[in-house]
Amino acid sequence: QVQLVESGGGLVQAGDSLRLSCAASGRTFTTHAGWFRQAPGKEREFVAAIKWSGGTTYYADSVKGRFTISRDNARNTMYLQMNSLKPEDTAVYYCAATNFGLTISDQKYDYWGQGTQVTVSS
Repeated sequence: QVQLVESGGGLVQAGDSLRLSCAASGRTFTTHAGWFRQAPGKEREFVAAIKWSGGTTYYADSVKGRFTISRDNARNTMYLQMNSLKPEDTAVYYCAATNFGLTISDQKYDYWGQGTQVTVSS
């Protein structure tokens, strides 16, 4: 079992930056991992994913060039650096881990955090 806890969300203005963290516990954080988000009234959507080694990353087109996913396996922590935030980035952000291959499908993720709210005002 892997337990995931997100932190770092908050209220910012458009154009600002935030860094989300996802701390893993329970066993060695050697799974592939990703970030998803869900805005009010919308379905959960993929944001970014990273291979367990950190060498391969995927991004949604909507965040490519603005967001950066990374991980520090020595600290069992994954990050999402979000720059040039837009009001449409407002959502609850979830980190997730998967024993499947690196994937953008939320159905393939086995472990989920409780989420952290990101609100971007215009």
